[in-house]
Amino acid sequence: MRSGVLAVLVLCIGSALSADRYVGKSLGALSQLEHGVRGNVFAVDARTLYIQGFFYDGEGPAAYFYVGSSGSPSATGATRLRDDRGSTNPLRKYRGEGIALSLPDNLTLKDVRWFAVWCDEYSVNFGDVRIPRDLEYPKPAKVGALRGVHGVSSDPVVVVDAQTLLVPNFSYDGEAPDAKFWVGRGSKPSPAGVRIPDENGKEAPLRKYDRKTIVLTLPGELTVFDIGHFGVWCEAFTVDFGHVQLPREQLANVPPSLKMLGVSPQSKLNCEVLYDDLAFEVRWAVAGDSIVLQLVSKLEDGEYMSFGISGDPHHSQMVGGDVAVAWVDKTTLKGFAVDYYLDAKSQCAGVRGSCPDEVFVDGTNSIRLLNAALVNGYSIVTFQRSLKAADELDLAFLTNSSQPIIWAIGPLNSKNEVSYHHHFTKGDKFIEFGRPPVWNCPMPEGEDEREQEPIRPKPQPAEQPIKPNPVPTPKPTDTKVVPWEIPPIQCNEPEDGVFYAQMGPTGGKQGYPAITGHVGWGISWYINGLLIPEINVVRGRKYTFVTEGGEDASQPARYHPFYITNDPVGGYFHKTEAEKQGVEIYAGVRRSRTGELIPTGIGRLCNWTPNKDGPEADEYPSFGAYQRSLTLVCEQGDPGVITWTPDKHTPDTVYYQCFTHRHLGWKINVVDECDALDSEESRVVERVVAPDLLGEESVQQR
Repeated sequence: MRSGVLAVLVLCIGSALSADRYVGKSLGALSQLEHGVRGNVFAVDARTLYIQGFFYDGEGPAAYFYVGSSGSPSATGATRLRDDRGSTNPLRKYRGEGIALSLPDNLTLKDVRWFAVWCDEYSVNFGDVRIPRDLEYPKPAKVGALRGVHGVSSDPVVVVDAQTLLVPNFSYDGEAPDAKFWVGRGSKPSPAGVRIPDENGKEAPLRKYDRKTIVLTLPGELTVFDIGHFGVWCEAFTVDFGHVQLPREQLANVPPSLKMLGVSPQSKLNCEVLYDDLAFEVRWAVAGDSIVLQLVSKLEDGEYMSFGISGDPHHSQMVGGDVAVAWVDKTTLKGFAVDYYLDAKSQCAGVRGSCPDEVFVDGTNSIRLLNAALVNGYSIVTFQRSLKAADELDLAFLTNSSQPIIWAIGPLNSKNEVSYHHHFTKGDKFIEFGRPPVWNCPMPEGEDEREQEPIRPKPQPAEQPIKPNPVPTPKPTDTKVVPWEIPPIQCNEPEDGVFYAQMGPTGGKQGYPAITGHVGWGISWYINGLLIPEINVVRGRKYTFVTEGGEDASQPARYHPFYITNDPVGGYFHKTEAEKQGVEIYAGVRRSRTGELIPTGIGRLCNWTPNKDGPEADEYPSFGAYQRSLTLVCEQGDPGVITWTPDKHTPDTVYYQCFTHRHLGWKINVVDECDALDSEESRVVERVVAPDLLGEESVQQR
C-alpha cells in the first residue's frame, strides 16, 4: 500500500495559490455554519467550481458537496458532487487547501442557485454560497485570425484559458529558418518577446503546417493578462510573419488554467503498478494529440526510473525502445525527464547504447517536463509528449489498441545518464493508453480514507544557480583486461616541444578504462594522435600545447578547455569550494579582474572519429591498428595555444585535463634531466590554499 501517496492522485503542475491570484470569478465566501466549514468559492468555467482555502473538520457523519436550484440548500431535488478526488464517500477532513469540483455533464452553473456542504444524515447545512442568476461565468474568448507572410494563416484564435491558446486550421509553409510561436507585451511582436513551445513542447524552428488545429501553452507563470499579442516571429531575422492582438478587455473573463489552480481532476487519470516492491506506478491522461504521464517510485538518491514503448510491437523488448528517463535530485529538488532511445543493452558510449535522443540527433528531445517533487520519500515526475512519433527516434503511443511497454529502475552514472538497471520489465507487459480512465493502483493504508490529507507536488524551483553535487568516482573496470600499449611521449620528443591536444573515443575496454582503471564516458584527450599517452617533460624547458577541444561554451558536450593541474580528476569548473582545496593549475587559465578563472586552452573542435561501418574498438588487437581506423575531423576555426615551463616547484606527476569535465586526461611525468634547455621558471596559475597568483598568467594566443 502507498500510505501518504494517494495524495498525488492529480497531475499537479502548479503551485500553492496566493490570496490575490486569479482563480476565476468570485462567488463569495461560504457561510460558516457548522464543523469549521469556511472558504472562498470561485466559478472557473461553466461546470467547475474552485474553493480556495477550504476548511472542514471531517467530523460530520455524512457530509457531501451539493448544488441545487431550490431557494435554499436542501438535499431534495439537489445534485451531489464527487469530491476533489472523484470519490462519492463522505467528505474527509480539509485543512485550508484549494480544491476543484466538477458539475455533472447535464448541468452548468446557469442551472443552479447554490453550492453547499450538506449533511445527509441530519439534513443540516454546514455552509453554503449563493450563485447569482445573472452569473457570467468565465468562458473562452475568440480574438483575431492570423494572416501574414510565408503562408501564415488561421481561423480566429481562441483563448481557452489564461495560459492556453487554441489555433484552429493553422498553416505555415515551413520555409523560414527560425520561425517561432511568439508572445510579448504591446500590440506588435519585437525581439523583447518570448518564444513559446509548439504543440509538442518544443522550441525548435517551426515545421510546415497545413490547416492543423493546435493547442499551445504559455510557459512558466506567464498568462494572457501579461501579454498583448500572439503570433509567428522569425527570431534570427526579427521578422513578423503574422500576429493577432490580445485585447485586455476581451480576456477579462477567461477561465484560469489548471496550472493556476494547481489541480486536475482525478477522474481523468489512469494508473498501473509497474513494480510493487518500490511502489513504481505510471499514471497518465490523454489530452488531444499529446499524453501526460506521471511516474512515481520510492527511489534511492542517484537512481532513475524509466518508462516507455517497447522496441518490438508484439513483446516487451528493451533494444529499440523509446523511453522517458526521470528522476528528482534529492539535494536541489530539481526534476528531470529525458527522452531516450535504447540502441543497445549498454550504457551510452559515443553514439551507441542507451542514450538520450539528443546524443544521436540534435533537437530530438520530445519530452516536456511539467513538474517534479519529493513527497514522503517518493519521487514524482510529470511530463508530456506527443502521442505520435515526433522524430525517427520516437515510437507512437497507440490509443486504439494495447501495446507492449518497458520499464526499469537503476543508478545514474557520473554524467547523470543511465547505468545498468537492477529492476526491469520481466515478461510481456501491455497497456491500452486510450482506454476509459481506470485506477488500478493501491489505495493508502488505513480504513478511513477521509483522514488522508492531500499532498500535492511542489512546483519546479525557479531557474537559479544550483550548487553542484560531488560527483562519484567512476566505477573500476575489469582488471583482467590487458590495456593497449600506448607509447609514452618521451621528454626529448617532439624536438620542438609542441603537443597537439584533440578529442577522440575512449577505445573500448582495452583503451581508456584499462589504462586508467576506471570507466570513461565516451571521449578522452588524444595527444599527438595517441590515446591519453603519458607525457614526459623536463623542468626548465618551455612546452607549447595546441588545443583543439572546442570553443563554444554554450554546447557543453563539445566544449573541452585544456589545462594542466596537480588534480588527477579534472573538471575544475564544476568543483565545490571544498574540492578545490589543494588544487593547483599550472597552465590553461587566466584570472579576470573580478577574480574569476577563465579557461584559455580553447580552440576549434577536432575529433579523431571512428569509421561508423568498421569493427568495434574491442575487435582491434592493438592501439596502432585502431588508430589507423580513425580520421581526424576538425571544425572551422583556429586552435588555441598555451605554453608551460615546469620548474623546480612543479610536482613529479601532474595531469592534463578538461576544465569542464572530469576524467578525460592522464599523466605528465616531470623530470630534472633530459637534454634540458636553459631553465626558466613556470608558475602556478591557481593555488586555492594560497589564492594569490604566482607570476604571469597563462594566455591564449591566436
